[in-house]
Amino acid sequence: MSRRTGVGLLAFAMMIVLWAVAGFASLPYVTYTPGPTVDVLASSGGEEIVQVKGHEAYHDDGELRLTTIFASEPEQRVTLPELLRAYFDDDAAVYPRSAVYAPDETDEDSDRMAEVQMVSSQDNAIAVALQQLGHEVPTTVRVLDVSQGMPAEGRLRIDDEVLRVGFIDINQPQDVVEAVGMAKAGEPLQFAIRRNGAERTVTVTPTDLDGRPFVGITPGTVHEFPFDVKVDIGDNIGGPSAGLMLALAVYDTLTPGSLTDGGIVAGTGAISPEGAVGSIGGVQQKIAGARDTGAQLFLVPADNCDSVGGVDPGDMRLARVASMDEALDVIEKWADDPDTDLPTCEDNG
Repeated sequence: MSRRTGVGLLAFAMMIVLWAVAGFASLPYVTYTPGPTVDVLASSGGEEIVQVKGHEAYHDDGELRLTTIFASEPEQRVTLPELLRAYFDDDAAVYPRSAVYAPDETDEDSDRMAEVQMVSSQDNAIAVALQQLGHEVPTTVRVLDVSQGMPAEGRLRIDDEVLRVGFIDINQPQDVVEAVGMAKAGEPLQFAIRRNGAERTVTVTPTDLDGRPFVGITPGTVHEFPFDVKVDIGDNIGGPSAGLMLALAVYDTLTPGSLTDGGIVAGTGAISPEGAVGSIGGVQQKIAGARDTGAQLFLVPADNCDSVGGVDPGDMRLARVASMDEALDVIEKWADDPDTDLPTCEDNG
């Protein structure tokens, strides 16, 4: 064997090793692929997903499908072959990890936050549907989560109603964020709360986190409903993006007749207590998932319109919505005439 041949074989062998290492190395990216869709008007385990007590419920035909995605988790190894498969898949997407997760976020952190967001989303969805039907729904600001190892642990509890922080009266969750932000790390901060019907004052001393005072709670809006409404979609779906479809499903369940006139409507979008539809992640993958499960109409949050370019909806129509009112109007018009003009993302331009 000549020296040149030996060097060439060595270089080839090293290249094979490098490709092998690259193929199994974990890379700082996140992949999104279409997940399953769930008909919120259906039953699961012998019980309706939307359960109502104290008010008449109507279970008619038609489907309202929430949509999901599969996203690689914060601690999941994402290898080069997986990235390449997602990159060349028209229905998948690749994002830098830093654009999706916090630097030190763990799988447990992500799951916990998704669970808290889903609880808040369900609560908002029920409130919006009831308000749409003319019911009064009083609201309170409560502690939805307490972070382990943070100053609030052992001081504040989940479901505490927050009345005042320092000298600021609390009317919405953002008031809590702003009140804590105005405090000083290391100095005691008083929380006036209501727990189990009794008012009390709890002192929490904020710590410094990235240059900001931090106590480690997640505040959120909790509603007092005139009768019992529960949405049970299981524990494997989290986050806020199902809010719009949950609100529509509750509305449909509390009104006679089929909102979709027997058709299949899918969609996505967070829902605010005021009924505004907010943007979400993975809209392209959710459209693809709805298309593949036979949906005829997909509701796109108006703020996500810039992200739907390039997705193939097949025969499924896409309609832009910015509120619960608009979503109901779109569905009712489409149910009366599937070929009618509907607001689209192209209208934004």
